[in-house]
Amino acid sequence: MTLRREFSGEISQYNASSEPLIHVLWHNRILASPYLFRKMFPKRETVVLTSASKDGAALAAAVKVFKVGAVHGSSSRRGAAAIVALRRAAREGKDLVFTPDGPRGPRYHLQPGVVKIAQTTGLAIVPLHIEYLSSWTLKTWDRFRIPKPFSKVRVTLGDPIRVPRELDDAAFENERLALEKILLKDINDPL
Repeated sequence: MTLRREFSGEISQYNASSEPLIHVLWHNRILASPYLFRKMFPKRETVVLTSASKDGAALAAAVKVFKVGAVHGSSSRRGAAAIVALRRAAREGKDLVFTPDGPRGPRYHLQPGVVKIAQTTGLAIVPLHIEYLSSWTLKTWDRFRIPKPFSKVRVTLGDPIRVPRELDDAAFENERLALEKILLKDINDPL
């Protein structure tokens, strides 16, 4: 709560829209994201995809404080149930939040799940870049960032991206790579 926040992007446009969105950000930038979401989107309902593990349960409890829901699942555990729950949340008008390189990485590699959800739901993907101007970096697989108290955080919302419903394998991979490239654009740490 001590962070000095700077937002850029079409926040008012997204707040005025009733259409659910898919927000995508890298795993190592998630610490302040529930708080920042409430500041940017005070009236939008949101659910995050968390792993089906003890860490995922802890994350779900933490985001609940900020009135953010959670769906448990990953590519390795409860994946099908998570997809069903995410599609239900979208039909209920809730935004979806993904960290496409989590929960295990590799860091800054976009897994295909977010593109598949966008393809099947027809929802727009909004790339989200969170930059902590002063932070501690942990020695974890994702080089997790913890913003220092009273530091500045910049949040940039990218332009919405629509994924066509009908894609062959090559076109699907092109969509995945294009989204990954957008999310990597403003990353200033070594890959």
